[in-house]
Amino acid sequence: MSPDDFEAAVDDALNSIPEDLAKAMNNVAVFIEDEYIPGPHEDPETELLGLYDGTPLTERDSWWGAGSLPDRIVIFSGPLTRMCETREELVDEIRITVIHEVAHHFGIDDARLHELGWG
Repeated sequence: MSPDDFEAAVDDALNSIPEDLAKAMNNVAVFIEDEYIPGPHEDPETELLGLYDGTPLTERDSWWGAGSLPDRIVIFSGPLTRMCETREELVDEIRITVIHEVAHHFGIDDARLHELGWG
């Protein structure tokens, strides 16, 4: 899949979020990067499909917005592309990953996402 097609699949996944939830998303930006680079205290072999970096809506207080940078959702194209054998599988995994990371923005943790089948 070309980088443009990958970006279009991420856009399609974002557009599949129900309108009321999409409107509730606040101060969050979505990026696509090739690979996750593990931090100094992480296993150097760590691979992530996506990453939410920010303050979930459930944890924001009245002072949160005073100069806060946008939350970031990053979708990593390399690991997603490597794990999928077909274009259809890749599009589905992109959608699952985007929804998973958006759920973190709403304060849903990994344990609950796994219970719901979005792990």
